[in-house]
Amino acid sequence: MVVSEQALSRRAFIVRAGMATALSTLGMGSVSSRAATETAQCCDIVVFSKIFQELKLDFEAAAAMTAAAGLEGVDCPVRPGGEVLPERVEEDLPRYVAALKRHGLVMPMITTAIISVSSPNAERLLRTARQLGVRHYRLGWEAHAPGKVLKDQIGELRARLQDLAAMSREIGIGAIYQNHSPMGTRKCIGGDLTELKALLDGFDPAQVGAAFDIGHALSVHGDNWKRHFENLRPHLAIAYCKDITAERKWVALGQGKIEQTGYFKVLRRTGYTAPISLHVEYDWCAEGTPKTRETLLTALKADRTMLQRWLVA
Repeated sequence: MVVSEQALSRRAFIVRAGMATALSTLGMGSVSSRAATETAQCCDIVVFSKIFQELKLDFEAAAAMTAAAGLEGVDCPVRPGGEVLPERVEEDLPRYVAALKRHGLVMPMITTAIISVSSPNAERLLRTARQLGVRHYRLGWEAHAPGKVLKDQIGELRARLQDLAAMSREIGIGAIYQNHSPMGTRKCIGGDLTELKALLDGFDPAQVGAAFDIGHALSVHGDNWKRHFENLRPHLAIAYCKDITAERKWVALGQGKIEQTGYFKVLRRTGYTAPISLHVEYDWCAEGTPKTRETLLTALKADRTMLQRWLVA
């Protein structure tokens, strides 16, 4: 989704105007003068709102937290165990979007477990999301199957993506597939960016594109991430952001390897203007201390400030 600078400026003004209300809702006092005078960056920054589930925030509190952090919206998990359950999408997703709108925020993307047109509630979920203004949905992921030839498995997945691409085109929404590093003993198809390119080749990225995650790319490819990114660039639809150390530990933005890579300069050279999904996968609360709204807000503000700096540097 391409967003004009004028639209971003209007949205930034609305977000800042709503921040005082949001902070009041959260019981956290007034907006700092720095937050009130910040200028809009080139892209909307939205938070992957799975993080709000740790504090069991309802939709209004989640929207208030997002606005108070100076973010532009959320990337909502609409999947089993997510903020919105797929079977309740028609009831709950409009409520979440309405809460966001009250704070001048948006939901440009969602995260799903959809992996085929026959996935439970798939078409109903996507039609509801598109009616509410959602432009992209993240697909579920698949692991390498033991004893199965990877090329054959990718071919089978591509066949399902063909059907999903047709449905996405008819609905007017775009599917995105994330590169994900191994999860324990499970190795995800597409975690290696060579696999992801093979999976996406031939698809219109408006229907099936890449959700490029620089953190997972660094985990899998190290310093070779850039060569793979250049090969994958024609498929780029959405950028995800989380930081990682050389020891493959998730950390707050600025504490890991991203800044050294020059990634955001590379991203800007592509002409990227779509939203960026900020993922908080690290320990955002000191060990032994309770997780609170105030602590999470502090972490989100720090990440947003760092990401904004990278986007305009």
